[in-house]
Amino acid sequence: MILLTGATGFLGEFVLEELVQRGHQVTCFVRKTSNLDKIKQLNVSYVFGELDDYKSICNALKEKDALINIASLGFGHAPNIIRACKETGVKRSIFVSTTGIFTKLNPDSKGIRLAAEEQIEESNLDYTIIRPTMIYGTSKDRNMWRLVKYLKVFPILPILGTGMYLQQPVYVSDLAKAIVDSYEKDISINKAYNISGAEALTYNEVVDTTGKALGKKVVKIHIPMKLSYNLLKWYERISRKPKLKAEQVLRLNENKNFSYEDAEKDLGYSPLSFKDGIKLEIEKNK
Repeated sequence: MILLTGATGFLGEFVLEELVQRGHQVTCFVRKTSNLDKIKQLNVSYVFGELDDYKSICNALKEKDALINIASLGFGHAPNIIRACKETGVKRSIFVSTTGIFTKLNPDSKGIRLAAEEQIEESNLDYTIIRPTMIYGTSKDRNMWRLVKYLKVFPILPILGTGMYLQQPVYVSDLAKAIVDSYEKDISINKAYNISGAEALTYNEVVDTTGKALGKKVVKIHIPMKLSYNLLKWYERISRKPKLKAEQVLRLNENKNFSYEDAEKDLGYSPLSFKDGIKLEIEKNK
């Protein structure tokens, strides 16, 4: 029996469905405010709790064989989860992290996630760490769907910088399969895998590929990075709730391409191309 956290989130629903399809018994660890539609649709058991409530984690882990933690490691819950696994004797564990830990910038969440990975690696659990790149695939994603919605309406897209920085978005179903494969294959124990899309693309190529999938020609207007950064710095000073921040310009102009060679070798990982993935996303959400 597997305890699954984050089951009601964008990625979690796909992991839950993949586990059920493969015949695994699952209990979902959910908040009382969570939307349980998918869990009930799949006729999966669930237990209420919070990751900052140590006793509720322990109660949920009783009589479980493994933990698959989809919930973000960026909120500082790793020590609670690790300690609860040790107390209840659950050794096999899968933790979803992010390739965001490799950023050269220093957002607060980076330190928390790095510390979480270190704690997992030192825990003596039979762990696997999965680090996805930008995830996309449905209208629930917070990444590509925003671009799709924008390009459906507007033929002109301002780009902050050259648009030559690399991205390697991963299709959500591919990621879910990799997570379950890592659970099923002992070769993944005590290893970490970067899980990315089939190929690295410049942001310009991402925009053009998305536009083509929509049947639209996109006119890209590049705003120099330094000018974009300074304008947003000024905007932050005068706005109480800025919708964009200067740091995002730096983030946008940072390469985010990662090899999935280890996952290919150990897990048989073979992801979709972005061209096929974005086409599927658009077709499913017409």
